[in-house]
Amino acid sequence: MDKRNDAPELLLPAGDAEKLEFALKYGADAVYMGTGPFSMRSRFNNFTEESFLEGARKVRESGKKLYVTVNIHVRNNKIDAFKKHFEFLRDKVKPDALIIADTGLIQLAREVYPDAVLHLSVQANALNYKAVEFWRDQGVARVILPRELMLDEIAEIHAKVPDMELEAFVHGAICVAYSGRCLLSAYMTGRDANQGICAHSCRWKYKVRSGSDEFFLEEEKRPGEFMPIEEDEHGTYIMNSRDNCLIEYLNKLREVGICSFKIEGRNKTIYYLSVVAKAYRKAIDDMMAGLEFDPAGLDELNRIANRGYIPGFMKGFPGSGNVKLDAQSEDQVCKFIGVIREVGSKGDDDLYRIEVRNRVEVGDEIEVVVPPAKGADGENVKVKIGEMISLNDEKVDAAHGGDKDVYFRLEKGLPEGGLLRIYMS
Repeated sequence: MDKRNDAPELLLPAGDAEKLEFALKYGADAVYMGTGPFSMRSRFNNFTEESFLEGARKVRESGKKLYVTVNIHVRNNKIDAFKKHFEFLRDKVKPDALIIADTGLIQLAREVYPDAVLHLSVQANALNYKAVEFWRDQGVARVILPRELMLDEIAEIHAKVPDMELEAFVHGAICVAYSGRCLLSAYMTGRDANQGICAHSCRWKYKVRSGSDEFFLEEEKRPGEFMPIEEDEHGTYIMNSRDNCLIEYLNKLREVGICSFKIEGRNKTIYYLSVVAKAYRKAIDDMMAGLEFDPAGLDELNRIANRGYIPGFMKGFPGSGNVKLDAQSEDQVCKFIGVIREVGSKGDDDLYRIEVRNRVEVGDEIEVVVPPAKGADGENVKVKIGEMISLNDEKVDAAHGGDKDVYFRLEKGLPEGGLLRIYMS
């Protein structure tokens, strides 16, 4: 199945109803989302069955695709619950595909929802073409490839199994384990990474201790607990990876058979989601128009919180320079300060109701990130805050994070859903 003449889809995360709204607004071709205990990110996912159905309706109305995550590995006591969940998805949601990792759940889905299209989750770790061949023979329509694969390996998989759709993560966190299948968090805190409640133990602060010929780690909040360090001829890789960013390599991924570019981040903010989505939307559209990559897209990605970017495993195993030795993000260029929730408030075309996320003052120079326009990339707008009015119609000098209804006087023509940010000195 050679789809290299088709535009790869931009697949965005929808961790809750608000993030779904912004994924659709900022350029998604498809979204992936799940409910409660049935998908990873369960601790942060606030979809109920009712809000999930409403979200599915919005996806349908937008003409986009909906992939439902049911991608955890389950114990016996959850099988009956999953059976009921598959019935709910079959009867009421009818998604474009189910994303599943567990072999037993694949069998259960086939029994309960035989018409379902199945995508194999990255959690299944299909690292080679024989594994992809196997899943094709089981009726799986798409394999979501592990982040640990290199470009030439992906090319070989596509060449050996050309009738399988291949999806790849192009942006987001890289786990210390194979695609999140890590026991470190569960071992240290009882929080299971595969259940979506990872404590990110790999990013904590540790001291290195030595004794005779051995070395140990001591976590700062566990004094006196010494964990032995083991290494091989390649070194010790146990800590905080930099972030995956493949925006410069989308055409190469398309050439080796990737039909879906996936963004990680159901737990991230709407600002993160929207900025990443817009950058990749433009990069995909430029690529399909035969244009050269615009480095402004990478500049834009540096305006969100990140740990420093690397091209993952695409060129080979990451070296020591691709591991951060602390848990801190790179210095942020911008601060997210609010969302335009209403245009033309109080009958004034240049007055906007803002949901404020961080403190900002009258007179501040800000930038409004606008959704990508149809047929254009949607230029961001720089503007000065001319006036602020409270809900009680009182003029104020500043607004603070958590203020839901503050009216900003800006310039005319800004869209609902625009995101306000300020450059940090």
